[in-house]
Amino acid sequence: MLGLPSRLQANLAKLNITDPTPIQTKAIPHAMNGRDVMGLAQTGTGKTAAFGLPLLSTLLRMEGRPAPKTARGLILAPTRELANQIVENLRAYADGTQVRINLVVGGVSINPQITRLGRGTDLLVATPGRLIDLLDRRAVRLDETRFLVLDEADQMLDMGFIAALRRIAPLLRKDRQTMLFSATMPKQMSELAGAYLTDPIRIETAPPGKPADKIDQCVHFVEQAGKAELLKSHLRTHPGEAALVFGRTKHGSEKLKKALVAAGFAADSIHGNKSQGQRDRAIKTFREGGVMVLVATDVAARGIDIPEVRYVYNYDLPNVPDNYVHRIGRTARAGRDGTAIAYCAPAEMGELKQIQKVMGRDIPVAGGEAWADEGKPAQRGGRGRGNARRGGAGKPQGARPAGQKPRRSRRSRKPKAA
Repeated sequence: MLGLPSRLQANLAKLNITDPTPIQTKAIPHAMNGRDVMGLAQTGTGKTAAFGLPLLSTLLRMEGRPAPKTARGLILAPTRELANQIVENLRAYADGTQVRINLVVGGVSINPQITRLGRGTDLLVATPGRLIDLLDRRAVRLDETRFLVLDEADQMLDMGFIAALRRIAPLLRKDRQTMLFSATMPKQMSELAGAYLTDPIRIETAPPGKPADKIDQCVHFVEQAGKAELLKSHLRTHPGEAALVFGRTKHGSEKLKKALVAAGFAADSIHGNKSQGQRDRAIKTFREGGVMVLVATDVAARGIDIPEVRYVYNYDLPNVPDNYVHRIGRTARAGRDGTAIAYCAPAEMGELKQIQKVMGRDIPVAGGEAWADEGKPAQRGGRGRGNARRGGAGKPQGARPAGQKPRRSRRSRKPKAA
């Protein structure tokens, strides 16, 4: 497979990974030849393997062990959840080899990380903040680091990590190989690539900002106060299937989780007020089916790779439109189908319009009537509000683009249940 070492191919076969995805097919040969790579692909299409397998292939050919406190390769990720997911995948790919992979993230004790780094590392996966803490303590050196990967680079820009990157990058070898991967392409990305990549090959498998084709999207127009009951109604239509619910704030997400538990749903939550241990346990329980509903803020939008997630609910629309793409990318992974359901309150019409602009398409309406800019229905006389509260989770027949005026009819259309 793409010239990978036999050991890696055997591990991939055990993981039932037999056919490379488009981003892997295009990126891996260039990466194995030492080229800098700028990869743009939909979330959930195998970007971790696209950069991880070439790195592991090169490391397997290197002789000796890394010197104490050094790292041969560095992978930077914007969130702890994503960093954890990368390490989990890389260790599965490298099973049975001598490649040493270490993880350093905040939210947990730094002392065990210092101890592990003291032995030297082949691949270091890190969040920028904790890595700088370790650099300040002289617990790790990057002067022998020959490989740098920036995963989900657009979110690093959103989260203000560019200053950390400016401090970290000059510490690496000048003759390094650098790879940058992202699902969206904000304006600053070209500047980022120009600053840290040398003559990169640009690989694009889908227009930036486009979600996976197998995601069935719809939107319900509903008052903010009616969202909780609508969500409960939708969750009851698919009992036993994993659902990820995105809220905007830590407090609101925790409150929603408690309301769902009180209503009898097996639910948990992850957000910035939870410790790293609590977040890890919640994701583990969700992955194993101990809870069927996970309420999260955008801290998890790029760190959950669970193919069983069939439904994603945008309970609150994100302020950053690109985050919508990453949220719904938590479903329809590994070639599966998925459903993404958005709830739009009157105050969120601006966010909805921006999301549709980024995607270059309208989201079909499954319930209610589009709100006017002042937060009132665009057209009165129908039964939009009631329909928004009762509507099924799936996309109805004859669904209309968000913002388009509904047809005049004495009968409201009843959405099909998902």
